[in-house]
Amino acid sequence: QVQLVESGGGLVQAGGSLRLSCAASGTIFSMNVMGWYRQPPGKQRELVAGITRGGRTNYVDSVKGRFTISRDNAKNTVYLQMNSLEPEDTDVYYCAAGRWVTYEYWGQGTQVTVSS
Repeated sequence: QVQLVESGGGLVQAGGSLRLSCAASGTIFSMNVMGWYRQPPGKQRELVAGITRGGRTNYVDSVKGRFTISRDNAKNTVYLQMNSLEPEDTDVYYCAAGRWVTYEYWGQGTQVTVSS
């Protein structure tokens, strides 16, 4: 049974920062892809940022230059440093992970609220 345990969400003013963390537990194998999703109102779920075991990253255009994803492979943990937060970043952020290229496992979500 794989579990993704998230932490770090909260309330912050516009322009502020938050750091999300997500640890994969109960695994006996390493996750190749780890990332963060959100679903803006009226839009489809989007991959905010993803990172492979080898360190290759990708970001949705709206967060480039503001968010940074990183990971600790030994701990099967992924982080999302969010700077210069905007009210439009308000959402529930879901950690996701997968053994290969597809995201198979999902966390419960952590709320990020950015006030204007």
